Amino acid sequence: MERGMSDRNERWGDLLRRGLGGDATAYAAFLTGITPVLRNIVRARTGGAEDVEDILQEVLLAVHAKRHTWRVSDPVTPWLYAIARYKAADAGRRRGKVGTEVDIDDLADILPDEGGETTAARDLAALLDRIDDRSARIVRGVGIEGLSAQEVGTGLGMSEGAVRVAYHRAMVRLKDLAEAEIED
Repeated sequence: MERGMSDRNERWGDLLRRGLGGDATAYAAFLTGITPVLRNIVRARTGGAEDVEDILQEVLLAVHAKRHTWRVSDPVTPWLYAIARYKAADAGRRRGKVGTEVDIDDLADILPDEGGETTAARDLAALLDRIDDRSARIVRGVGIEGLSAQEVGTGLGMSEGAVRVAYHRAMVRLKDLAEAEIED
């Protein structure tokens, strides 16, 4: 591993470890540090798609929701990059991009399915309960169930564009709520 990557991995790993221990400032610094790098990964993996920021928000929510799955003895960057690759591929499939595949065997150890409702699932459910019903339904449909914006729009009597805008705004609200919770 080259030195710059090693330094970044060590810095991010330290911040996430401290964040997992309850240090809200360290966790906020971790999220701030990873965001531009993850944005570049998403942009590269989606060919600069229009919805890069939406996909980035999904990646950041997944990192937050799955933060407990990171093994503190392992490097943090492969774990982060796997989440970004998975979410970018998922977005490509929703857009109907042919040939976007992710070998789920690579993700089995990184994002384990623990069965039952995990703490992260409860956290996400609690956050979704704090936003308006329509926005929560849009996030559940697009972000969790993997439905297209058009499919969600049809069910809610909204245009595809309106769903995309509402989804982006809801993701920003959820991110803000999650950050506020960490600070408390």
